[in-house]
Amino acid sequence: MSMRRESILIVDDERGIRDLLGQILGDEGYDTQMAASGEEALEALERELFDLVLLDIWLPGIDGVEVLRRLRAAGSEVPVIVISGHASAEQAVTAIQAGAADFLEKPLSYDRVMVSVANALDRSRLERRVREALRKDGEIDLTGSSAVIRELRRQVLTAAPTEGRVLITGANGTGKEVVARLLHRFSRRSSGPFVALNCAAIPSELIESELFGHLKGAFTGAVESKRGKFELADGGTLFLDEVGDMSLLTQAKLLRVLQEQRFTRLGGSKEISVDVRVVAATNKDLEAEIEAGRFRRDLFYRLNVVPIRVPPLAERREDIPELVEELMGQVAAMTGTRPKRFSDEAMERLMDYPWPGNVRELKNVVERLLIMVPDEEIHPRHLEFLGVGPPARGGLAAILGDGNLLPLREARSRFERNYIREALLRCGGNVSQAARLLEVERSHLHRKLRQLDIDVR
Repeated sequence: MSMRRESILIVDDERGIRDLLGQILGDEGYDTQMAASGEEALEALERELFDLVLLDIWLPGIDGVEVLRRLRAAGSEVPVIVISGHASAEQAVTAIQAGAADFLEKPLSYDRVMVSVANALDRSRLERRVREALRKDGEIDLTGSSAVIRELRRQVLTAAPTEGRVLITGANGTGKEVVARLLHRFSRRSSGPFVALNCAAIPSELIESELFGHLKGAFTGAVESKRGKFELADGGTLFLDEVGDMSLLTQAKLLRVLQEQRFTRLGGSKEISVDVRVVAATNKDLEAEIEAGRFRRDLFYRLNVVPIRVPPLAERREDIPELVEELMGQVAAMTGTRPKRFSDEAMERLMDYPWPGNVRELKNVVERLLIMVPDEEIHPRHLEFLGVGPPARGGLAAILGDGNLLPLREARSRFERNYIREALLRCGGNVSQAARLLEVERSHLHRKLRQLDIDVR
């Protein structure tokens, strides 16, 4: 733990206020400096890095809000607590919109000042940890510099330190679990466990056992007692992925646990108390599911305390070059092959493609190109399978064989085989997700896989 004394710049035109705050904060172990005007404050901030600024709004010359705006325009991330002796709701809103961490009214309360300072410094330290961690190679990350990804990082920073439940929404492959892991890593529970459960991958008759655990003999096949995910996540975070696929019966039991933080294992009678923060995710429109009677409204309100939407790749195409570079490095390390270059034209084609499978599809494409392309540089012709490269024989190369027309039945089978394979590729081999992408029943897709002799692997 660092023993460095954190530094605070106190900006106020009243000497008595400056001296009082300096004495209070000095007694609490902070280093303090003083400025009597906005101009003095800006000069001090150019000379030295401060951990926090206490800034009066009403200053001679440049006022406090203008000082704050100039700081943010210059890219400074130092937290600023704004103080006013003539406070109004409009001033508070203006200060917060300009980037203030908090707004205090005079006369100042000792306790209120210390709580505000401690919270602002805690938040600032957490933000530094996030920025440092996101720069590390091999760490889970929100790669990109687009406006939407910067906003997503801001939301993660805001929600992570709280105990509020978070509902993450977004299409398959956008990185919802990455967001959940970041929320845990930068929370006050980061030293506790992160436990994930994909609700769509567990049969409805087994999901209660997965969530709450069971005793030996509780049901056929329960040959030994088992702790559930809630118990395993005690003191940490439980991530419920695809929570919209949970049955109504399980939803009711989950709601009770969220309300009481207590449950019983299947086959048991002893109540178990836990301290778990629940983060949920879904690719469904839960409000539409509520209207259709497939999701409980009261559970939705319990889960949706802090909503976070993960944007599809199509909304942040300017991030694709950064993502490709990162994914190429990951895949090369995993496969033991050398990374390849993308020509400018090939990169433009990637940025033009709509990416219905999002980042997961992009990773699959990068892996395919790294393995299958013998050249050191990837060109548009290598991207024909995406439909964004130059057309090959009128776009019918996949079903024409040697260029002669095939019988209709054989051509249709060949097209279906290639089309379904592509859907499986985009969904990472997940048949349920591929069925949703193709808008067919999963049982129908399984029959097609057998009929067309398609190996899911």
